Amino acid sequence: MTRSLAVVDSADPLACLAALRAALAGDGPAVLFRGGGVNPVYTAPLEVEQRIALVVETSGTTGRPKRVALSADAVLASAAASTGALGEPGQWMLALPVHYIAGSNVLARSLASGLDPVTIAPGRMGAADVLAAIGRFTEKQRYTALVPAQLSRLLDEADDNAELAAALAGFDRILVGGQATPAVLIDRARAHGWAITRTYGSSETCGGVIYDGVPIGQTEVRLSADGRVELGGPTLAEYYLGDPERTADAFVEHDAARWYRTDDAGELVDGVLRVTGRIDDVIVSGGVKVRLAAVERIVREQPGLDEAVVVAGHHAEWGEVPVVVTTARPDRDALRRVIGTALGPEARPDRIVTVEALPLLPSGKPDRLAAARLVAGAAPAPS
Repeated sequence: MTRSLAVVDSADPLACLAALRAALAGDGPAVLFRGGGVNPVYTAPLEVEQRIALVVETSGTTGRPKRVALSADAVLASAAASTGALGEPGQWMLALPVHYIAGSNVLARSLASGLDPVTIAPGRMGAADVLAAIGRFTEKQRYTALVPAQLSRLLDEADDNAELAAALAGFDRILVGGQATPAVLIDRARAHGWAITRTYGSSETCGGVIYDGVPIGQTEVRLSADGRVELGGPTLAEYYLGDPERTADAFVEHDAARWYRTDDAGELVDGVLRVTGRIDDVIVSGGVKVRLAAVERIVREQPGLDEAVVVAGHHAEWGEVPVVVTTARPDRDALRRVIGTALGPEARPDRIVTVEALPLLPSGKPDRLAAARLVAGAAPAPS
């Protein structure tokens, strides 16, 4: 059996909430929330299997767009797992667009709690927006979900705005995910008394299913032989619409259980997951392997570089080298010393490419392919 797939404008979150409620209950079509940054042609087919309730379009971090089909059971399992990890239901502040899985999850958690979310208008939110939204809360138990860039901006404002700092300290939990969050941001937030939890997951897992390294709900985590992170449990997507080849590659079976193969490498220590980078982010520089994620992690811990990205660049002698792309103008030699001390000389950034604005995907994540193209067109480093 099949059901229709309705494309709903994400500009009206409360209309999206009603559409998702109907989709989960089986009283309406499955929904795909349409955002301004997604290719408007990339919607067909507009019919899905009956068990599908939500379709999430994502540009991916390095590849072609995907349409992730999630069942009602997966969406509800994700909401239940999050509520269980947080301790009790509460009211959510919706600060993310609902056409991203993290925004859709705020809607689903709100439906599960029976409390409408407090919404913030799309765009670059600041102290005034957040304080106005907090003034509309009706419940004492409060949650929100942010991406690192939002957290960084709010921290910058909170450093000079005691009212904002205190208001966000009143949240029972602030989830931060979508990409790696620099440790310096977490430390700054916790210094303000903000209850920060780092989340890990993707559209294919119906959002974050790992909180501070620990699986939530019935989520399971394992590492493949090559160190790839694989996730299992009831929140997994069913398939990619119209892409059976990609579905077969991403979703596999081991020991009679279904797993999603991420593109991330990781380590498991006493059941706690630490993501160490992408499987494909290893370069060979002068014959030595260098993991770009490790370089980027240390770069982002330096003052003013919390949103920098590190990509591979070409070098006539060494082959591939790490290159920093940032809007700042750090001291190259000082940065090379810090990286070299921590990771060895091969990991030292060959050069720094300063841009007016970092290239971003529609999701707000860094567009690493675009950054790599910028690096390829930049002047070589001094010898």
